[in-house]
Amino acid sequence: MKHYDLIVIGSGGGAKLIGPCARLGLKVAAIEKQALGGTCLNRGCIPSKMLIHPADLAMEIKGSGKFGLQMPGRLRVDFAALINRISQTVDGDSEKIAAGYAKNPNIDFYPFEARFLSDRVIEVHGEKMTADKIFIAVGARPFVPPIPGLKGTPFMTSTEALRNGNLPQKMIVLGGGFIAVELGHAYGALGTEVHFLVRRRLLSREDRQISDEFQRVFSQFHQVHLGVIPTRMEYDGEEFHVFFQDQHKKEHRLCADALLVANSIVPNTDALGLENTSIALNSDGFVLVNDFLETTAPDVYALGDCIGRYFYRHTVNYEGEYLFRTLFKEEIRKPLVYPPIPHAVFTHPQIASVGKTEDELKMDGVDYMVGLNPYQKSAMGMALLSDSGFVKLLFERSTRILLGAHIIGDEASNMIHMLIAFMYKKATLDDLLGMVYVHPALPEIVRNAARNAQAEFERAGKRD
Repeated sequence: MKHYDLIVIGSGGGAKLIGPCARLGLKVAAIEKQALGGTCLNRGCIPSKMLIHPADLAMEIKGSGKFGLQMPGRLRVDFAALINRISQTVDGDSEKIAAGYAKNPNIDFYPFEARFLSDRVIEVHGEKMTADKIFIAVGARPFVPPIPGLKGTPFMTSTEALRNGNLPQKMIVLGGGFIAVELGHAYGALGTEVHFLVRRRLLSREDRQISDEFQRVFSQFHQVHLGVIPTRMEYDGEEFHVFFQDQHKKEHRLCADALLVANSIVPNTDALGLENTSIALNSDGFVLVNDFLETTAPDVYALGDCIGRYFYRHTVNYEGEYLFRTLFKEEIRKPLVYPPIPHAVFTHPQIASVGKTEDELKMDGVDYMVGLNPYQKSAMGMALLSDSGFVKLLFERSTRILLGAHIIGDEASNMIHMLIAFMYKKATLDDLLGMVYVHPALPEIVRNAARNAQAEFERAGKRD
């Protein structure tokens, strides 16, 4: 049986261990049954943003009339060429990872499925191996709901939607989460008529005011059907016929030449043979880990999507860097402490958030104050002719510490970073008010939101 210093199952976030440990001289087995680079590189954040950026440009071009700009003719999209460029780019990057592993004498790459035979023994393509430490970083995959008639039809998940070279005339999207609204926006901006079937509301995990504003603006560009439940579907060889019930139990039918299923995700833990181990899962199949990312089996760790904490590449990178630092570089036993974890939704309008939502503060019984400022009430907002979007800041009342920040509007994913830094340093409202902002620039909206929060504090003080 082969013995390694470490075995890493999964090459997305697992890459934060594979290369660095090999450079320390440790012998590493890297196991990946799909393309190297994981979900983010091959079928997630990178190819989706390569698709969304042209879609954003198309939105700007279509909306340029409000600035007095005239575009003759109809916007044409070479969708097949766009998808081909995206696929070639990510495939090339994945192949570079494989070439790098092949050149490293300390890395043995196994392009196969891994299966546990016991806590410390893994079988790969008929070969058994073990290691001093084993890391599970297998990620997650799109969830396919058990809707009658769906199985066996040529529906798309996010994986297929990012490799599809044909721009459909009409597409139905099942789901209202970030994957659904990102890809639905991309297809819609590039020419597809998109219909969303949503059980509750769009982006329901965002701050409620953010979600409401997004739903209002997004519905101006796409057909959004809220409070509906798909009951069955048919495919006649050319079109999908999706039947769904509204809130009054009335049945409707919607037809389209494409169907995107983007409801949720499930962890890739079901094929690992974990039933042969003492590694515990929760009821949804995610690996249970403690504050050291240790599983219930000795010297077996897990990180990333498969532990169900956060579903972002930046968080699995942070977890992988923590494991490398504490287990191999510094060799100190120190629990993982997450800093404020931000996220962004690259759709239109764009969204970015960090920290608590207002509903979470209410549930926690926190006494807080709000500062909110619309984009249009700023110098740059005036230049952009903004008619939507805002910055929302949440502060603890007694300490004035920033507890949450939420942005919807242009460049939200960039604007949020100043607020991530403020939260990381446990900054107060006075810190936001004390700095000088570039004029005119979008971060002045943050300043204005802080000024509005100060006004709220003053009014509350007078009432008290």
